[in-house]
Amino acid sequence: MCGILAIFNIKGIYYEVRTLAYNLSKRQRHRGPDKSRIIIIEAGPDTYHILAHERLNIVDLSDRGRQPFQLVDDQNIYYMQNGELYNYWSIKPELEKKYQFSSNSDSEIVGMLYKEYGPNDFWSHMDGMHATILLDMNNNTFYAGRDHIGMIPLYYGYNKDGALFLSSELKAIHDQVVDVRQFPPGHFIDQTHEIRKWYNPTWQNFDRIPTGEINFQEIREKFIDVVRREIKGDAQFGLFISGGLNSSIVAGIVARMIKNGEIDLSKRGMSKVHSFCIGLEGSPDLHYAQKIADYHGFEHQSIIYTAEEALDYIPEVIYHTETFNKNTIRTATPMYMMCRRVKALGIKICLTGEGSDELFGGYLYFHKAPNRIEFHQELIRKLNDLYKYDLLGTNKACLAWGIETRPPFLNRSWIEYVMSIDPKYKMINAFQPQIEKYILRKAFEDLDNPYVPQEVLWRQKEQFSDGVGYGWRDGIIKRANQLISDQQFSQASVTYPISTPRDKEQYWYRKVYSQSFPCDSAALTVPYSKSIACSTEKALEWDEAFKNYNDESGRAVIAVHKNPLKENQQEEEKTTVKSIKMQDHLQQ
Repeated sequence: MCGILAIFNIKGIYYEVRTLAYNLSKRQRHRGPDKSRIIIIEAGPDTYHILAHERLNIVDLSDRGRQPFQLVDDQNIYYMQNGELYNYWSIKPELEKKYQFSSNSDSEIVGMLYKEYGPNDFWSHMDGMHATILLDMNNNTFYAGRDHIGMIPLYYGYNKDGALFLSSELKAIHDQVVDVRQFPPGHFIDQTHEIRKWYNPTWQNFDRIPTGEINFQEIREKFIDVVRREIKGDAQFGLFISGGLNSSIVAGIVARMIKNGEIDLSKRGMSKVHSFCIGLEGSPDLHYAQKIADYHGFEHQSIIYTAEEALDYIPEVIYHTETFNKNTIRTATPMYMMCRRVKALGIKICLTGEGSDELFGGYLYFHKAPNRIEFHQELIRKLNDLYKYDLLGTNKACLAWGIETRPPFLNRSWIEYVMSIDPKYKMINAFQPQIEKYILRKAFEDLDNPYVPQEVLWRQKEQFSDGVGYGWRDGIIKRANQLISDQQFSQASVTYPISTPRDKEQYWYRKVYSQSFPCDSAALTVPYSKSIACSTEKALEWDEAFKNYNDESGRAVIAVHKNPLKENQQEEEKTTVKSIKMQDHLQQ
């Protein structure tokens, strides 16, 4: 993982453009604090191409893995990548027969794949999460592209002279270009400056509703194989455990692999796996995450914070995540705080459970889906927009501290497999008990040798921004009401005619955002749609109550949401009462 910056066809004096590149790249050095490198290639009279890379050492920790690369077999090809390619280990032996390697970095294969398959087709041969930029001086052409779902951010824009700027984060280029935009996932830009789609899966077709049957064993085996491939690397890794289903399954698979000898911790300088969870005192996530960590014997860090502490962080979280979306800020703030602790322990990689809810319909509002067609089409919308919300917030909040996150549930082949399953099996009323993500839970139910303890395996979905503690959302709203006066808010449409804030919380975030990113095009990179419990705006049509209640919290689905700790306490009390009655009966 890293920060990348490219400028193509910039005009000027050499030392001036180099100084500019250095200063812009430095703005995102937090993404790659280990090494920096800038390459400048003359493209014409007083015209240059620039590739700048800020490196986070993950695979091949030596200087040989330093980017940008030049292809050993063709020194006119330069390239760099932000991300990880998980098929590196499987395709390297074949590539070695034809090409020379100068490192053990997974990103080095990018140039070889370009030579093998050409500029239009090599994108589909990279399996992983990435933003990739390549320059071919054999014909003075350049290309840039993004992974299938947008796990890795990429922004672009042109300056007034027509030079193309690309960067991992908005902050690097927003004041250099006329209009700044998010580069779309699953697309690439070619030498004609046309942005073209390279990822065209059948699941993105709204009119094609899948009819695949379910096979619980196959679901389990396929996902285990995904985790097996994505855990690879040379740096120390950890686990983000919320105590919910998704991250607990990932944790269970990793624990099983360690026990079976598939993962040798000593080769990565580890004696134990560190796991992390953050929450307010007494929050549901802290409670259940500790149970998971204890069950597997992880070295667990329960990070307890107060709402007041977290509220202080919000301005810097907005700067780093480059958004004013409410749910993203609510979620990213605790994540940002947690990664500060992770960094202090020297850990650079953490696996997460992101993406599962978008694949299986895990959010509570899916209880209201009227039929299998609407259910599936909402999954498509959620997956297509994920790069604007959770993926953006997690990637940037964590890389603000130099922590790479890997979400196995968003592996390309896994997405295509799960989205081929008939959505009737994903609907909440498909099985008993009626609960979201039933088929995923059932696939990993192993009563003899559990991956996940039963009480967590069948725990109701809790959104991260709620699971860290219900007082967090309430504290934000209270602070926003203190900071933003009624007079200020009444002028919201005048102050912010584009994406006008709908409430004081959103106004607060927008005000902070605009201080760092004042241009209109920067505001347009942030999603602005109504939502309930993380729904898309289209899903508000599912229930009349949704139309009048606009809040991203899972608790907004009042008829469905349950307080897990309260329910757990009630169950324990029932068990205690039964035990007392049994003792009385025996004594009689």
